[in-house]
Amino acid sequence: MADITRRLGWRHLRGVPTAHIRHHRSGTLVHDGPGLSFWFRPLTAALSEVPVDDRELAMTFHARTHDFQDVAVTATVTYRIADPATAAARLDFSIDPDTGVWRGAPLEQLGTLLTETAQQHALDVLARTPLAAALVDGAAAVRERVTAGLAAEPRLPATGIEVVAVRVMALRPEPEVERALRTPAREQVQQEADRATYERRAVAVERERAIAENELASRIELARREERLVEQRGTNARREAEEEAAADAVRAQAEAARSVKLAEAEATRTARLAEAEAERTVRIARAEAEAARETGEARAQERAAWLRVHTEAGVDGAEALRALTAARLAENLPRIDSVTVSPDVLTGLLARLNGDAPDGAR
Repeated sequence: MADITRRLGWRHLRGVPTAHIRHHRSGTLVHDGPGLSFWFRPLTAALSEVPVDDRELAMTFHARTHDFQDVAVTATVTYRIADPATAAARLDFSIDPDTGVWRGAPLEQLGTLLTETAQQHALDVLARTPLAAALVDGAAAVRERVTAGLAAEPRLPATGIEVVAVRVMALRPEPEVERALRTPAREQVQQEADRATYERRAVAVERERAIAENELASRIELARREERLVEQRGTNARREAEEEAAADAVRAQAEAARSVKLAEAEATRTARLAEAEAERTVRIARAEAEAARETGEARAQERAAWLRVHTEAGVDGAEALRALTAARLAENLPRIDSVTVSPDVLTGLLARLNGDAPDGAR
């Protein structure tokens, strides 16, 4: 849409590069071309704006196949206005000089023309094609036929329209027919899925069997190895027992020999100790006997001297024996710490010492 600005009774139009502007003033073409910008008076100006860019026309229509089945066709036609002057002369592309808006609906007219023409050629080709073939190759056939039909349509060049491309996106039957057509394929797919499931299960069973056989073989081999291991352990145990018995025998012999040696050494030591003890005892006995003899001799000499002294002193033999007996008795008496002498005993002793004691007291 052109941009129109008001200024004191004048109008300024500024177009876009994709719009072809035609300006007539009093029936005379003043401006003609895309992307124009100019001043004009609205009372004497006749303006037309023709788009020259590529346009997409989407269409959806129903057709009937050779076997009387309805199908829905979805297509898109790309076109452009190649001759703006012809299009402006054949269709109403005039715009309001104050707002720049089309007075009519030229693009809707072009859309109706293209849709009806394309639908006519599509119906023609589908009417001779069965539904199954139309669903398989119908889109390509419809596209080719519509493209050829639009290129050969004389009204389009006469209107200044050029078809750029035709695309057919979908060609679908009614929902009930589509479900019916899908059933065999679904059944086949389900059968393939079931077959794949059965094969997968069979493969799984075969793998499980192989795994079970491998486990059984592994267990058998493990049992065989355990048997060999037990045999080897028994052999090792017997060998260890034999070696231990031999070692015990050697140790027993060595212990016996050592015990014999120790016993012999102990006997020898005991004999030597006994001999030494006997010799020491004999020596001690001899020493004690010699000491006793010498002590006896000394005592005998002492008593003899004592007797001799008393004899020389005028003491008779009986009195000397009594004195000797008293001395021996005094030697054998226990230790006396203190002696209590009575007056009578003391008087008698003093009298004896003085020689005044009576004969009976002596």
